[in-house]
Amino acid sequence: MDTRLEKRLSVRRNTFIEATIVFDGGRNRTPCIIRNLSETGAKLEVVSGVAAIPRTFDLVVPKVRPQNCLVMWRTLKELGVQFQDPVSR
Repeated sequence: MDTRLEKRLSVRRNTFIEATIVFDGGRNRTPCIIRNLSETGAKLEVVSGVAAIPRTFDLVVPKVRPQNCLVMWRTLKELGVQFQDPVSR
């Protein structure tokens, strides 16, 4: 269990959604799994590792408009991101 104190703007729900991290003008694509999701951000699992992922990128999910993301934290295989243009309620 994660014991870090967390301040969130909205409640996150656990998910298992396949997505793609897209950066460098679409030249680089990295598959990921959205592990939890809220209106303002998400936790992403990147099996190949996060070392090459830049601080900002687009998160692409089939049938959903891409979200521009800002990395707030990272571990070896996970990213916590904040959506730069959160979905309206």
